[in-house]
Amino acid sequence: QVQLVESGGGLVQAGGSLRLSCAASRSIYAINAMDWYRQAPGKQRELVATITSGGRINYADSVKGRFTISRDNAKNTVYLQMNTLKPEDTAVYYCHVLRSLHPYEYWGQGTQVTVSS
Repeated sequence: QVQLVESGGGLVQAGGSLRLSCAASRSIYAINAMDWYRQAPGKQRELVATITSGGRINYADSVKGRFTISRDNAKNTVYLQMNTLKPEDTAVYYCHVLRSLHPYEYWGQGTQVTVSS
């Protein structure tokens, strides 16, 4: 079973930056996309950023221009650089991998990001 381990979360002041990392315990094959989701208290989990196997990238409107998703295939790692953080970015951030073969997805355990005003 593959495990996804997120790191890099923490407490930061508004306007600050954090870089999240998500490392897979071993190589993952048949990846369609790697994503970052987040879930704030009392809210539904939402898609923040996606990078497909072909390198196509998409962002939620709320983070465009501030967040950057990237990946290092050799390290089985996906990153989320978060700049100009706002209090509304406060959430638990989850790494997600979508595959074309079973198991069709993996989820990380989540990392807390808290942005103070």
